[in-house]
Formats: sequence, structure tokens, C-alpha cells
Amino acid sequence: MHPTFDTKKLRRTILDMAYAGSGVHIACAFSIVEIMATLYREHLRFPNGDPDAATRDYLVLSKGHGVMAQYACMRELGWLPDEAFSNYLSDGSALKGLPDSRLPGTEVDSGSLGHGFSIGVGLAMGAKLSMTDQKTYVIVGDGEINEGPIWEGCLFASHHQLHNFMVIIDENGFQAMGKTNEILALNSIQSKFESFGFDTLSIDGHDEIAISQAIHQLQKNRSKSPKALIAQTIKGKGVSFMAHNNIWHYTRLNSDTHAKAITELSGDSQ
Repeated sequence: MHPTFDTKKLRRTILDMAYAGSGVHIACAFSIVEIMATLYREHLRFPNGDPDAATRDYLVLSKGHGVMAQYACMRELGWLPDEAFSNYLSDGSALKGLPDSRLPGTEVDSGSLGHGFSIGVGLAMGAKLSMTDQKTYVIVGDGEINEGPIWEGCLFASHHQLHNFMVIIDENGFQAMGKTNEILALNSIQSKFESFGFDTLSIDGHDEIAISQAIHQLQKNRSKSPKALIAQTIKGKGVSFMAHNNIWHYTRLNSDTHAKAITELSGDSQ
């Protein structure tokens, strides 16, 4: 049976692994759960279910601190065993707090913000030169696009007409130290990417139907331009005391907050 990537189940996995490993970045992972679920369910191609297949599509999580959302999806695909989650961040664990390219399914070592975007552009350029139909998707945070390499990569992708490249911006309005627009105002992200020659759409980043439709619309466009999808999200989405609360960028779960979050996910409210 094909995985359904139920978002409550994915968030439960994130909570359990963060609690087991006393890990941080829970809210950062929660904001991209629907994006990840939609990509893995409907858009990313892995021939024979092989994360190392030579003709696979590429997913680069440039926003590496959200990696628990990716791990949760990889678990649904059967790429990671259950024990990897109960042993998260323990000595010898295969799962790190940031993506590690030695793990099948994670394409790059990321977390040094801004760099994964450029690697993704390189993967897209390689696929174009090899004349394959592989697509590259890169997920970045809105705070991450403060980094200069993002815009250098945009210039390159547009100049070389990398229509097989799509960046998805997790616009949750926060970065590590506060509100994004208070630290370095971004104004209209869509206008910025349009000015760099990208075909661009903005959507609700928690509406899986809207996400999928927007990806299809951008990919079916016969333009030679690279693509940008601005996903307006809620940092900490899914648990009320984490939503819009930037303390959960670095706060660790204790037994009480873990139990409270699990109880909330088990109910109907999100």
C-alpha cells in the first residue's frame, strides 16, 4: 500500500523523536509537514521506491533544521526503521539533527543556511545537461533567504533557464532570533522571485490540495523559467502552544509538554 503521509501521524513521529533525543527545532519541522507530505505522496519520483535510483527526482532540504519532517516521511516510505526514531540523536544514531548525505534519501549535508539552494541549482543544471527529465525541489526558510547565495543561485537558475528547478519557500514569518520582518524585512517574497525571472505562485502552505495544484500548475507551464512556490505557513502548526510561538525554535520537550502535545494531536483541533 502506498503511504498516505497522514499529517497528524507525521507530527506525532516528530514529537516522539524530539522527546526521545531531547532535540530542538520542533516548530521548524511542523511548518513544513504538509509541504513534505504532498511532495512525497504525489510529486517526487523514486523508481522502484529506491532513494538512490539514478533517475530519481531530487529533494534538497536547504532549511536543514526542519529535517525531522523529512525523517518522518522517510519512515512512512519504509526507508528508516522504527528503532532509528527511538534512538534519535543517541550515540551512533544514523539520524542527525541536520541532513547528512550519507543517509539514503537525504541528498546533501545542509543546515549552513543558503548553501542547499545552490546545490539544488547544480543538480538541476546537471540534469539539464544530461537531458534527463529529473526535477529538483529545494525547500528554504523565509529567514534563510536573507543569505546572499540564494540570490546568486537565482541569477544562475534564471540565466540557464532551469525549468526543472523549483524552490519552495516556507514563509512562516520567523527565524531563530525573532520575526523575520523585524530582523531583515523581506516585503513581497513573490515579487522578489518574479524580478529574478521565476514563475511564481503563493499558496496556503498547510492546504495540501492547494500545494499539489500549485506544483502541477508550475510544472505544466511550458516556460523555460525556474519555479518558486511561496508557502505561507504557521511555525509550530498542529499544537496550539507551539503555533506562532518562536520559543519552540530551541525549546526541548519535557514529559508534561510531550504528553500535552500528543493529547492535542490525538484530538480534532489543529
